[in-house]
Amino acid sequence: MSSSIIHVILSLLLVLYRPYAVAVSAGQAPGCYKRLFSFGDSITDTGNLGIVNPNISALAFPYGETFFHRPTGRCSDGRLIVDFIAEELRLPFLKPFLAGKTVEDFRHGANFAVAGATALSQQFFGDMGLDVSGIPPFSLDVQVECFKRVLHMLGPTEQERKEIMSSSLFLMGEIGGNDYNHPFFQNRSFRADIKPLVPKVIEKIENAIKVLLGLGAKTIVVPGNFPIGCVPTYLTLFQSNNPSDYDAFGNNSSDYDADGCIRWLNDFAEEHNRALRLMLERIVPRDDPKVTIIYGDYYGAILEITRSPLKHGFRKDVALTACCGDGGPHNSGTLFSCNATSVLCPDPSTHISWDGLHLTEATYQFVARGMLDGPYAVLSILSKCKH
Repeated sequence: MSSSIIHVILSLLLVLYRPYAVAVSAGQAPGCYKRLFSFGDSITDTGNLGIVNPNISALAFPYGETFFHRPTGRCSDGRLIVDFIAEELRLPFLKPFLAGKTVEDFRHGANFAVAGATALSQQFFGDMGLDVSGIPPFSLDVQVECFKRVLHMLGPTEQERKEIMSSSLFLMGEIGGNDYNHPFFQNRSFRADIKPLVPKVIEKIENAIKVLLGLGAKTIVVPGNFPIGCVPTYLTLFQSNNPSDYDAFGNNSSDYDADGCIRWLNDFAEEHNRALRLMLERIVPRDDPKVTIIYGDYYGAILEITRSPLKHGFRKDVALTACCGDGGPHNSGTLFSCNATSVLCPDPSTHISWDGLHLTEATYQFVARGMLDGPYAVLSILSKCKH
């Protein structure tokens, strides 16, 4: 699907929505934010890709088995980080943008994240020579354009749009991980092709944040990347016979006895996160004390439960093993290995990884709590509610 087709679809959607446009209520929602809007990829997607492609694995058992007891298009056994944030704010689960039909569908926000999405455009990766058939044409720029259309639908006047922006919470990602995943999985050179993408990805995230700030956003959460060296799919893809390639977190730890995470991959994730934090520090508006940009430390949260799984209710013997997979090393050998015939663990709540690439509901809940209350957010999301 080309970008021009996407814009035609969006234009048609906007025309269809116009009859339903109404003024935004001035009444305060039960939580400290009236609405939640999210952008990103499969870490945040609550069903958009499933609408575009009804054949994806996340629309088949055992996805969704834990909480929803059915597949919902979420790449997990249950709820995602964005779901737990919505619950804490006493907001309903966000409607996937592509599933919405009326203003009422987006009364409390919308989810623009699409599984597989990138910060950079699909065309960018096509120009790199990548097979883009697995890269949806919903890059971060496209998602932000979708948001602007919903914003105008919700707020017909500039004053209403400013009220919407100032009273909403924005979750910007995680986004950028797939910009590295797609070339990694297509065997592109790390040093020549993948590592140089970092400043380009950061620039796209910066541009999206600036658009939201320009529209009047006051609170934006921007998560970093996960420690990809601890991800079962990567552990299988880049397995090594050299012990020095791994960080076993100390062999004397009674709480951890796995082989460890791949150092160079985690170093790369940290490089991305450092660049992201520096960018956030640079663009925080100094002349508007009401603006808060929160860095979400997904890396630190996952590293904590990987290093000390027992402390947080996870099994130490499967800290680096997928709950649902192909039975190979780390129970993860392919990108989409989880289906009805997969090797499925008896209790996903004791596993960190769900399908080798995505995380379990229990893991997402741990990360969400660390974002809401700390210590895995600077500042915590709820800190603004206490003022």
